[in-house]
Amino acid sequence: MPLVETTRGNMWAAIHRRKRDAPSAILIHGAGGSHLSFPTTLRQLQSIQPILIDLPGHGASPGAGRESITDYALDVVALMDALAIDSAIIIGHSMGGAIAQHLALEHKARVLALALLGTGPRLPVNPALVTGIIADAESTIDNLTRWMWSRNASADMVERTAEIMRSTPPFVIQKDLIACDKFDISSRLQCITTPTLILAAEKDKMTPLALNTELADGTAGSTLRIIPNAGHMLQLEQPEITADFIDQWLARFPL
Repeated sequence: MPLVETTRGNMWAAIHRRKRDAPSAILIHGAGGSHLSFPTTLRQLQSIQPILIDLPGHGASPGAGRESITDYALDVVALMDALAIDSAIIIGHSMGGAIAQHLALEHKARVLALALLGTGPRLPVNPALVTGIIADAESTIDNLTRWMWSRNASADMVERTAEIMRSTPPFVIQKDLIACDKFDISSRLQCITTPTLILAAEKDKMTPLALNTELADGTAGSTLRIIPNAGHMLQLEQPEITADFIDQWLARFPL
């Protein structure tokens, strides 16, 4: 699909058609990422109509990025409006999970269900990363991508993530990191009433299990599943397990 014209600028989106009555599901990537952060297994789920997107300034989407989760959430709403999608399942990884949570709080009618991957109710960022991504982008990206994977990940898998981040302008990644660091809905978790699946990675160094558990404990009726032998990029490191958990969980709801 070509760029989609929205009221907030053009955004790249790809709709993977499945069963006619399957609900739409928007997959939102994390900081410095793109739609390539999601594996083929998620794109091929038959229970949903997957819509992969590149946030502004990422991948094939023009723009300079955003410095707040609120602004990125408004971009997603604008895209839904442009595609005439009233409501959708929101699948968000890391920063994308923060965007998903914000949508469930501030745009509840647009969200059918949440699948939150490797994220938390707050996403604190080391200040050295915020300055380092501009001062020494290459070294900072190398450090970030090493922390995103478990020790079981191959060098090729780690390099794939690095390539995605290298294709994102450093100033956009910096804005992403600032947006993550400012994000904190810990005191509002009880207000999320949307059906919520939380997928946590056993070896996640970026959003450790404690953050995922905090998210699950504070979100009423949520389901927490822990994916073994995976780091922060759990959907790429354990794609089949991730897809199976999402598929089995969605089967419980008449969406």
